[in-house]
Amino acid sequence: MDTGTHVVMGVALGGLATLDPVVQSNPALFNAVLIGTMVGSQAPDFDTILKLKNNAIYIRHHRGITHSIPAVIFWGLSIAGIIHAFTADVSFLHLWLWTFLAVICHVFVDVFNAYGTQAYRPFTRRWVAYGFINTFDLYIFLMHLVGIVAWNLGANPGITWLIIYFVIALYYVKRYFDKREMVKLIHQHFENVELIATSPTLKQNIWRIAITTKNHYYVGRAVNGHITILDEFPRQTIPEDDPIMEKAMTDHNIKAFLSFSPVYRWEMTYYNEHTEVRFIDLRYRSNGRYPFVAVAQIDDATLDIMNSYTGWVFSEEKLKTKLDPIPIDS
Repeated sequence: MDTGTHVVMGVALGGLATLDPVVQSNPALFNAVLIGTMVGSQAPDFDTILKLKNNAIYIRHHRGITHSIPAVIFWGLSIAGIIHAFTADVSFLHLWLWTFLAVICHVFVDVFNAYGTQAYRPFTRRWVAYGFINTFDLYIFLMHLVGIVAWNLGANPGITWLIIYFVIALYYVKRYFDKREMVKLIHQHFENVELIATSPTLKQNIWRIAITTKNHYYVGRAVNGHITILDEFPRQTIPEDDPIMEKAMTDHNIKAFLSFSPVYRWEMTYYNEHTEVRFIDLRYRSNGRYPFVAVAQIDDATLDIMNSYTGWVFSEEKLKTKLDPIPIDS
């Protein structure tokens, strides 16, 4: 989920902690728990700092090891331990339990959007992305705001958040069945389906879809349960005997992209003195473009990587600013 939703979830879990009699009877413990749930609900995303280094490292590691099972255990113990060091007279067990729950909830809700996490590490490095909740879901966010307002107006926080989270749980179930019906419809109309990547949008009735079959990729959208295919691409294997492609595959930006994207196509564009290799993620079609890409420009004579980039670009002009200027004679 987005940072704002994780923040309000931290507040919500702090309020929910008042259902714990030990927390409710000890104001110092409640304050410690509230800090723990606030920090714990953000902790797995501390790897966002990697973006300051470069996009490749960020893409390769964001929601990776920091969202793994060992990391979840580490975050819970370390955050609770630090807070307890300044509030030693409170119960460490109850402080840890609620902080740990906040960390678990952060990772848990992240697996339901299209970006996903490596939540099952160390058992597998597979990206878990169930793709039926938007990264920013307006309904979930608004429900949390309602709870915060009600709490400030004097409502019982434990009961308030219990009701709100029950409603949110029903909403998750509803979105799961929305996706299941869409997947069922896709299987009825396409043969040899190997992978279906769904990406919900801000609008409840509109979804982005990328379908992988034995021979093709299909990109479309579902509106009110009706699927429209917008683009179709043949599946192409990456040539292993092409020296340009072989060199591109060693680039850190290309490797970061391939470690993350499950549905992509590639293309090579030849210029007078260099070749551009581009990998294009098919999950995020927007306004007729595919903004998440990885690009490497290879010198034809020396096979040196002249420039490369991976990330979100919404126009060719923006991409050019990401790469060092190269005179291109088309």
